[in-house]
Amino acid sequence: MSENPGPVLRFAPSPTGMLHIGGARTALFNWLYARHTGGTFLLRIEDTDRERSTPEAVAAILNGMRWLGLNWDGDEIYQFARAPRHREIAQQLLAEGKAYRCYATADELAQMREEQKAAGKPMRYDGRWRNRTPGASEKAKSFVVRLKARQDGETVVHDQVLGDVRFDNHQLDDMVLLRSDGTPTYMLAVVVDDHDMGVTHVIRGADHLNNSARQMQILEQMGWPVPAYAHLPLINGPDGQKLSKRHGALAVEAYQDMGYLPETMRNYLLRLGWSHGDDEIISTEQAIEWFNLESIGKSPARMDYKKLDNLNGHYIRQTADAVLTAELVAFAERQTPPLVLDMKVRARLEAAMPALKERAKTLVELLQGAEFLLTDGPRGLDAAAEKLLTPDAREGLARVLPVLEATDWSVTALEAAARGFAEDAGLKLGQVAQPLRAALTGRTSSPPLFEMLALLGRKESLNRLRAYIT
Repeated sequence: MSENPGPVLRFAPSPTGMLHIGGARTALFNWLYARHTGGTFLLRIEDTDRERSTPEAVAAILNGMRWLGLNWDGDEIYQFARAPRHREIAQQLLAEGKAYRCYATADELAQMREEQKAAGKPMRYDGRWRNRTPGASEKAKSFVVRLKARQDGETVVHDQVLGDVRFDNHQLDDMVLLRSDGTPTYMLAVVVDDHDMGVTHVIRGADHLNNSARQMQILEQMGWPVPAYAHLPLINGPDGQKLSKRHGALAVEAYQDMGYLPETMRNYLLRLGWSHGDDEIISTEQAIEWFNLESIGKSPARMDYKKLDNLNGHYIRQTADAVLTAELVAFAERQTPPLVLDMKVRARLEAAMPALKERAKTLVELLQGAEFLLTDGPRGLDAAAEKLLTPDAREGLARVLPVLEATDWSVTALEAAARGFAEDAGLKLGQVAQPLRAALTGRTSSPPLFEMLALLGRKESLNRLRAYIT
């Protein structure tokens, strides 16, 4: 039990796959509520499914949480390691007559479901061993332990988001607590762990609502307090249908690879189902200050990737140049193959960052826009630059080059020299600047040309320009 007097929350992912958007939002909401209330935020890895749980998925969950900046209190807890405690509670319920051994075979249960299906009845366990005493022949057979759930009345989940949700108890069958091999089920493990960890608030997806009603049956039999529940509506794709891989339902790490900032993801996930007036841009500090359960929406949220891009562009522009340069360098090093940038290039990037970041909505775009700064030497031309550098344009480069060579290498002097050359030749400045830009960067768009000439320096700039003179 936690000694912290504030609320205790937990994020409890199953490591049977990566950390996806829905799970990341659940983690964020739990984290924000804990930080808002001065409570405790715990991380529990629910690895009871030994066949599907993988170390890679555990690592992905932990890495995703760390990247999002959702720090948890204390060490992460692994559910499987607590199996003896889960079995202990099952045995207690058994001893108190609140659970029972069920000797029904797999074939018998399959036949039961077929008969229910044929009769148009809901398929659920029919309680056939609820009040039976096993004979000598059964005692030697394997069995599962089932909860003796209430069969009359109703279970009411007092949900902080959806209001009171009622379940008829006759619809909640006697669920399995221990499998025939003695391993605890997820349903039992969750309840025991939440109780032992002192969890006071359970914030999770609405797909767990039915689980809550069933888990409350265990809590009732044990005489344990019921946590406050808040079930989050699901996240839909842009078309309003359930979010799936065809919508780009990607692991959190994929958003990192696509060049989104963690600040962006925290803000974006917050607005997927929670609101504070008309505010769209909400800093993490504001989110902690403002977060409450009352402002969680009841309807499914909808992914909007254009909004995500625009929000990321905002955070890129708001990030300090030195910090953003460090982010970009780390991003480059994660590429395949890695781009290792030396100190000279890092200095170039930071100097160019005020102009570079105005154009980019992701770190991918930022890195692409900065490509001409990453290495020295003549640039390869993209299709647009190739088209622009016609023989006439190259001949113009040959004529402007001596003017630049004789110029003091500063932004002001370079621009003045180019303007003077254009006037003398009867050209517009763009007719001189665009070929210079294409030869210097390999592209037709870049940060301000004369700033980039000054940044790259006289020797490097002239070397690049000379490569495209006919």
